[in-house]
Amino acid sequence: MSWRDSDLLWLLAMVPLLAGLPIFAWWRRRRATERFGDEGTVRSLVAGRSGPWRATRAVLWVLAIALTIVALAGPQWGSRTRVLRKRGIDVVIALDFSKSMLARDVRPSRIDRAKAEVVRFVEELDGDRVGVVAFAGETMEFPMTTDYAALALFLQDLGPYDMPVGGTAIARALTAAERLLDRAGRRGGGAAEAPPEEGTQRSRVVILMTDGEDHEGNPVEVAQRLGESGVRVYVVGIGSRTGEPIPTYAPDGTWTGYLRDEQGQLVQTALTEDNERQLREIAEATGGRYFAAGRGGVGVDQIRAEMRQMHQDEQRTRRVTVQEDRYALLLFPAFLLFVLEALLPDAWTGRWRRRRTEAGR
Repeated sequence: MSWRDSDLLWLLAMVPLLAGLPIFAWWRRRRATERFGDEGTVRSLVAGRSGPWRATRAVLWVLAIALTIVALAGPQWGSRTRVLRKRGIDVVIALDFSKSMLARDVRPSRIDRAKAEVVRFVEELDGDRVGVVAFAGETMEFPMTTDYAALALFLQDLGPYDMPVGGTAIARALTAAERLLDRAGRRGGGAAEAPPEEGTQRSRVVILMTDGEDHEGNPVEVAQRLGESGVRVYVVGIGSRTGEPIPTYAPDGTWTGYLRDEQGQLVQTALTEDNERQLREIAEATGGRYFAAGRGGVGVDQIRAEMRQMHQDEQRTRRVTVQEDRYALLLFPAFLLFVLEALLPDAWTGRWRRRRTEAGR
């Protein structure tokens, strides 16, 4: 046997005190009777003998109080296996929209391939909530949703030239992803869904897709914070080791050449060994994995396989053994005792009235 709140059992120590109250009341009445007059004379004036009934009511009342206290403590015995409902996974995709993502070492370009893979990934989800953090020097957020079509439309119309500040701020992107997940967690199941039950928090994943050229902040430190809060970060490094020029475009989308520095030299972008090392550290700090985008994809298939495994693990853990609450078995008898105690009289006057009637004849 176990208890839901065993601290309440200390209230049972008050039961002897409560049992003493009727005895104290009986003693007070006896003293008052003695002061009033001769005991035999007073007894003849009393309508019935009330002592046994009052004692019975007192015993019922004390028993009811004791059973109520034990019921409130929540006795539990016996167990059963309970299958909890599916929760899904909260996923935030942090996609690099810096201008270096326009490089074409991944066809047709890094950003176009990444966007296409993300849309395909999202369309194959089943009820998982997804949010997007588009980042360069600053971040743009798309809130957590299961409206995958709206999310795909958001990505379709967004490009590196839409970002207000250039650069690549991975730490800021991870912080924005953490903010999205926290807001989704506080909101629970959303307006149309029931709030999550205790102990049923969703699994949380961040998918970081970048060419790795971080220009500010400490992304590993942010990743450690995410890992401590149970968020797993999967990182996809996009790009090649060899330098690749960055194409430039006019506002109407016309190709105008390649990006050059102040000396007129071509600006090259590459996923260097140092960049990859940092991306691996980000993933490892959270228990996630790092994937290097290959020619045939950007690593989304591997992440999908990892999430499928998370779903299977979650289904296994959803079978939980719970203790059976038995408080009702005590609370109902306590209720009956309270009712019976209220129905019993203080004195039985039937015999006394019959005696008075027989004496008057």
